[in-house]
Amino acid sequence: MATSVTDDQRKGAANLSGFDLDFPAQLRMMGRAFWTSPVRTRLILLSVALLTVILLTAYGQIRLNEWNAPFYNALERRDLDAFLHQLEVFAIIAGLLLLLNVIQTWLNQMTALNMREGLAKDMVDQWLKPGRAARLASFGTISINPDQRLHDDVRNLAESSTALSIGLVNATILLVSFIGVLWSLSAGFAITISGDTYAVPGYMVWAAILYAGSASLLSNLVGYRLVGLNAERYSKEAELRFSLMRASENLAAIALAGGEKNERRRIGIDIDAVLGVIRGLAMALTHLTWVSAGYGWLAVVAPILIAAPVYFSGNLTFGGLMMAVGAFNQVNTALRWYIDNFGPIASWKATLQRVSVFRNALIQMDSVEQHGLTIDLDRNAEHEKIRLRSVTICREAGGQDLER
Repeated sequence: MATSVTDDQRKGAANLSGFDLDFPAQLRMMGRAFWTSPVRTRLILLSVALLTVILLTAYGQIRLNEWNAPFYNALERRDLDAFLHQLEVFAIIAGLLLLLNVIQTWLNQMTALNMREGLAKDMVDQWLKPGRAARLASFGTISINPDQRLHDDVRNLAESSTALSIGLVNATILLVSFIGVLWSLSAGFAITISGDTYAVPGYMVWAAILYAGSASLLSNLVGYRLVGLNAERYSKEAELRFSLMRASENLAAIALAGGEKNERRRIGIDIDAVLGVIRGLAMALTHLTWVSAGYGWLAVVAPILIAAPVYFSGNLTFGGLMMAVGAFNQVNTALRWYIDNFGPIASWKATLQRVSVFRNALIQMDSVEQHGLTIDLDRNAEHEKIRLRSVTICREAGGQDLER
């Protein structure tokens, strides 16, 4: 005996199965995929190597920042011997940092490669488990263009996850490393107001936090629409690609039926949908650029302006001023990591949503079948014939439904 499934039942089943996931659930879903992946050990080893290189790079950057003081002091004194010696020191530090940069680039690429291998194979394994792909094809929008989710979305998620994770760790280590340097340089700062002196320990740290925090707040206010727009763009791009592929595969039938006009209209609608989303993205990114670029240009003079009171009070030499500027820039760079990556983070969250929800849908297919919302076939060894009851056959061309 067989049971029929209507479109409304399919859509209802998709909702009841709980395919949609909130952000924490998306992370848990992909975390479980990583933990059961055969590339887990390789990724852990690569992560440890990357962390080691990042720590060594941070130490080298601290030494380079300390080098600013004697170098610029030698310039201020017009001391040629000290100047040449500091150039030799710079060559050693810069050479080691260059080597670490090259090693980190290779590790970054290998991490992204292994991340994509594990994620792609896991998604294909989930998709091609017996019966899942066929059942998924009957369940609404979640089944549209699975090839795009398995290819472009998986690639984007692997690459962006690697880049953003490494960037976050690097920014955190830089922040911890240089915030102490910046604090010590401005620890004894005090201001005089109406004859009263007020001590502001580590005021350059607070200035850096205020500077980067205001930029972060403005970026969130201006760029909040980017996550939804990126998710919509991925969906519309996939629909356009599918329409073009279907038209390409059926060119002979389209020409025979004289359906070129209808195909142009249908593909034109898909193109307009993509262009509409891109226009929205362009405006959102343009608005965000006012914040990111504005604060970027201000950063050219901001550290000097902030360190100037200490310098003019006589508590800093010219070399110390340049050292403070370097430390401020490092702290500001670390604090601005989220600001500068707001767009990529939005794109990553949109891709994570598409991949995790698709993976969840594949897993949920097993439970959907148990609810009786697919065609169930009972086999009887005594009869070889298959009898169908209460089955509705719908012809997509627009003919009348035939019931048996």
